[in-house]
Amino acid sequence: MYLDHFGLREPPFSITPDPRFLYLSRQHRDALAHLLHGSDEAGSFMLLTGEVGTGKTLLCRTLLDQPPPDIRFALLLNPLLTPLELLAAICDEFGVTYPPGTQSRKNLIDRLNLFLLKAHGEGQRPVVVIDEAQNLSTETLEQIRLLTNLETGSHKLLKILLIGQPELLTVLRRPELRQLDQRITARYHLGPLDRRDTAGYVQHRLRVAGATRPLFRPAALRQVHRESGGVPRLINVICERALAGAYALDRAQVDARLVRRAAREVRGGAPRHPLAPALLAGALTVSAVAIGALAWQRHHAPRPAGTPAASGLIAVPARAVAADPEPPADEPPPEDAPAATPPAPAPPTLGALLAQGVDNAAAFDALFRRWRLAPPTAMGGTPCEQAAAAGLQCLFEQGGLAALRRHDRPAVLELHDGPRTALVAALALDGDTITLQAGAQRLTVPLDELARWWDGDFVILWRPPVAGLDTVAEGYRGPATAWIASALAATGLAPAGHRGDRFDAALARAVRRFQRARGLHADGIVGPQTFIALANAAHRPDRPHLRAEED
Repeated sequence: MYLDHFGLREPPFSITPDPRFLYLSRQHRDALAHLLHGSDEAGSFMLLTGEVGTGKTLLCRTLLDQPPPDIRFALLLNPLLTPLELLAAICDEFGVTYPPGTQSRKNLIDRLNLFLLKAHGEGQRPVVVIDEAQNLSTETLEQIRLLTNLETGSHKLLKILLIGQPELLTVLRRPELRQLDQRITARYHLGPLDRRDTAGYVQHRLRVAGATRPLFRPAALRQVHRESGGVPRLINVICERALAGAYALDRAQVDARLVRRAAREVRGGAPRHPLAPALLAGALTVSAVAIGALAWQRHHAPRPAGTPAASGLIAVPARAVAADPEPPADEPPPEDAPAATPPAPAPPTLGALLAQGVDNAAAFDALFRRWRLAPPTAMGGTPCEQAAAAGLQCLFEQGGLAALRRHDRPAVLELHDGPRTALVAALALDGDTITLQAGAQRLTVPLDELARWWDGDFVILWRPPVAGLDTVAEGYRGPATAWIASALAATGLAPAGHRGDRFDAALARAVRRFQRARGLHADGIVGPQTFIALANAAHRPDRPHLRAEED
């Protein structure tokens, strides 16, 4: 109903998985690369997992719509199949004929094997893609494993791609499925989008739908991320409702207030991020370059002519303060009375600094000084780009004080004073107070006072054991494996006798034990949060602590 109003050809936020609308965030590019690489390897299984609504099916549709020339896909969308029905469905997808009413698994497997041998002779690689695989029964999964025994002397004839929610990882850890789990050679877990990619996702879908001008204000895009948690399906629903609201009010753009109202209508009173307890507890993690680049670019936009440089980027007129009238004197002071010493000015409060405006660049400069790095303002580029050049990565969190204490690293906090946003550096956290760098001013404030302006968003820097590597899962081979095993050994949780550079099932089990002990999501995948927790637990001297230090 709003298409003409906004100049759109089609609805931009339909939840139908249309490959034309696929936004390739870094995660999605990496996932595609993993899947394509897995198709080239000699192994049997590939695994793509992710929370509900993170774009797994859309990514799969894109892969199927643009397959490599030598790959032939069979897509199964209904996992609630018996082993016999599964075999028949695979034959149907590949065009393998069999007698109607066949009830013999052997008959179906023999015919499928002939097809696979012929495809191999023609240089084709058949791949079966099974969506919603967490719903497969143990018996059906075992039948799938047996299909990968179809092989020549040197090649597997069939590859399987399992796509499912995180519960699939739990299913595959069952003892009776350990042979299948060990055959998985390519794994990737899709998480929510970070703040920058959320904005890019919204703008991409609008462009595909025909938008020729910005329809969401920058603050509205930031609010979309807060309300959706970066989950694409929730982004679609909230943005759709927000556009309808703007149309009803005859507005040309969506603002943050409309997004908040749309999210309330969508949630119907549910929590802001209705995904999993881990997300609500602060485990909503985004790999790499979210808030740094976004905040840096946003807060270094050219100021309009005439804007005072000292006012910062959330500059507002200083609040008027009425001068107290001088108390009447009963008699004039004697002429020889010494001049009164003026009282020292009271230190500014955090609220006063935010009202006057702060220099947001100072927050990242202070953070980099704690890491003994040159300030980004002196180097050029975004803070996260500068961090990457030094072997560090940015990690955006929404976990509040609990996550800040757990990570134990200086951070840049995003504060909100009404519609305005300010960045301050958290340098020390001691009991009920926190020391901040707000522009040129350093001050210590009670945590209760900070809570008035901070909703829990922050960014830290952290050092991965291998530069550029922020996620490691079972099946990985490389130098990060030794680092993980050594850190686990320091906590007494390393598997006995682990050797080599392969991240095997025993090491994954040890990681899960560590994650449970630290209150992390126990998925056996070593991502940024687990890397940081391991470094902290093993007392690795690779970072500054969240405590007072001299710059």
